[in-house]
Amino acid sequence: MVSNPESVQRIQGLRAIAENYDLVLCDVWGVLHNGLAPRSGAIEALSSYRKSGGTVVMVTNAPRQRKSVILQLENMGVPEGVFDTVVTSGDVTRDLIRQIGGKMLHIGPKKDMNLFEGIEVDLVSENEASSIICSGLWNEQTETPEDYIELLGRMQKRDLPFICANPDIVVHVGEKLEFCAGAIAREYSKLGGKTLIAGKPHHPIYTLAIAEAEQITGKTFDKAKILAIGDGMPTDIKGAADNGLDALYVSAGIHADEYGAADNPDNAGVLAFLAKNKQAPVAYLPRLEW
Repeated sequence: MVSNPESVQRIQGLRAIAENYDLVLCDVWGVLHNGLAPRSGAIEALSSYRKSGGTVVMVTNAPRQRKSVILQLENMGVPEGVFDTVVTSGDVTRDLIRQIGGKMLHIGPKKDMNLFEGIEVDLVSENEASSIICSGLWNEQTETPEDYIELLGRMQKRDLPFICANPDIVVHVGEKLEFCAGAIAREYSKLGGKTLIAGKPHHPIYTLAIAEAEQITGKTFDKAKILAIGDGMPTDIKGAADNGLDALYVSAGIHADEYGAADNPDNAGVLAFLAKNKQAPVAYLPRLEW
């Protein structure tokens, strides 16, 4: 584990540190794919790690159940053998939905409706709601968080709890940025509203991911031998640190504009960015490679 951001080294690929870890918890969007197509280097890296005896759990803030994400990856062209299982923010958010119960206003696109499958939940209009469940924006292509300020203000005045099913603020869809549910949750918090989140960087999703790995393998994993891989500083990297795990930072993801060319970042710029965010992953590399 590295304690000083200024001493973080750039590595060529996962193989440089793979032997130090028995389990990898890997981010999906921004590492394995860019929203449109998978990254061949990441596929090779994770497949090779598994062939060497390691276990891989994909851990994503997608606000849907894992079966939906697995199908998406298959349709995108991700082959078999890349990972052992998938754990999603949707999976752990379902527990929050059960706990809160009652009548809920759903903010998010129709594609996220499988979040509610098998749960007794009453989705209602704004005036009837006793809580909010947000999986994203109603129209991710045209709307911004500012479009929700008036609605959120009305809900905050009624002191309604806000469940955020996807803590990410933005994601890349190809070269385009789209806002996620985390951006709406951030605005609600600014207004003084109560937000409930179970996805990265919060504890429940890591607990579930490790438990799934242990169930699949029949092993018990020492946290010192678990590596989290991701490109999101406030989610993947902070989440690993907050949960006592080492992290490998993929710099060409969501923060790439902070330090130069995505595939050839300025090393001093990357280290300054890490220091600014008070994070010290064990290493970084522009894109996940073997």
